[in-house]
Amino acid sequence: MHKVVLSGSGLWKPEHSISNVELIDAYNAYADKYNAENETLIASGEVEAKPKSSAEFVEKASGIKSRYIYTKEGVLDINRMRPVLAERSDDELSHQAEIAIAAAKKAMDSANKQASDIDAVIVSCAYTQRSYPAIAIEVQGALGIEGFGFDMLVACSAATFGMHRAYEMIASGSAKAVLIINPELVSPQINYTDRDSHFIFGDVATATILESAETVNAENTFDVLSTKAVTKYSNTIRSNFGYITHATDADPYGADKLFHQEGRKVFKEVCPMAAQHITEHLEKHELSPLDLRRWWLHQANINMNTLISKRLLGREATIDEAPVVLDEYANTASAGSVIAFHLYHEDLKQGDYGILCSFGAGYSIGSLLVQKR
Repeated sequence: MHKVVLSGSGLWKPEHSISNVELIDAYNAYADKYNAENETLIASGEVEAKPKSSAEFVEKASGIKSRYIYTKEGVLDINRMRPVLAERSDDELSHQAEIAIAAAKKAMDSANKQASDIDAVIVSCAYTQRSYPAIAIEVQGALGIEGFGFDMLVACSAATFGMHRAYEMIASGSAKAVLIINPELVSPQINYTDRDSHFIFGDVATATILESAETVNAENTFDVLSTKAVTKYSNTIRSNFGYITHATDADPYGADKLFHQEGRKVFKEVCPMAAQHITEHLEKHELSPLDLRRWWLHQANINMNTLISKRLLGREATIDEAPVVLDEYANTASAGSVIAFHLYHEDLKQGDYGILCSFGAGYSIGSLLVQKR
């Protein structure tokens, strides 16, 4: 079995961002317009009025203050409430491949790797913009990488699950270096007219490189001691948009086809699952939460991460122990824990332990236990 090393990471973020105030002002203006246009139906009880929101509510409920977005146009337009993206021809680079390549190049620079050093490309994220050809194969071709590529969809656990697959490939000897990319172009799947979910997500792309210890030629690298994954079916987080609506005659853009969740139930069920998952992962190495120097947790909700750390440590983790990035980036689906790792790993000392852990729809939970080389 070959030793596996996390040798590089990359982060790309859009040039545009939207603050809570901007987003809430647009939503409230839309709610006023909707309620005025549907006054009679609301009075009769046939439809519900749109409730108002506030920037303070969003920050308290989630810890989010702002989010990056691939394109800002259209999102704050109360007559549209969704991004404006120009359709690209089949011969042009796709939107998602574009941001994936940007993050991939940064990870390759970080790991001191050329295209010829990479054996496989995994694009692992919450959504891909098409079914086929795979975004990973498009990226592979654009970067000039030989070998193979494939896409994975595991919602907010996609990044860690992608690294799990890379770990297995390298440990078995079927690949020496794997590029894992998480191009989270999430904004097209957001219902910006829904008060409870319109503020949650932001767009970003991250990438990591896992390789055999025999080929490492970079600084600030980490041995991957092991991986752990678990899934348990739940209906509480869904995105139903898909090709089958062409046959069902349902509205392909209805609110039930976009991201929606039962937030309170998710909070109640996922937090103990994540805490148990991390505990069990550490116990396999005869470690406890107190042995960890850093936690790079999924960045979905600050209150979830606080509760998980309390369950594990008996107290709140400090910002140094468990860095928070969702205040600036919001929930970036699978990329959140990778952003935290990318921004907060260089200060660790040789021998320090850390864990990347993500959790999301499915339910799915994935983690990597690493140690600074």
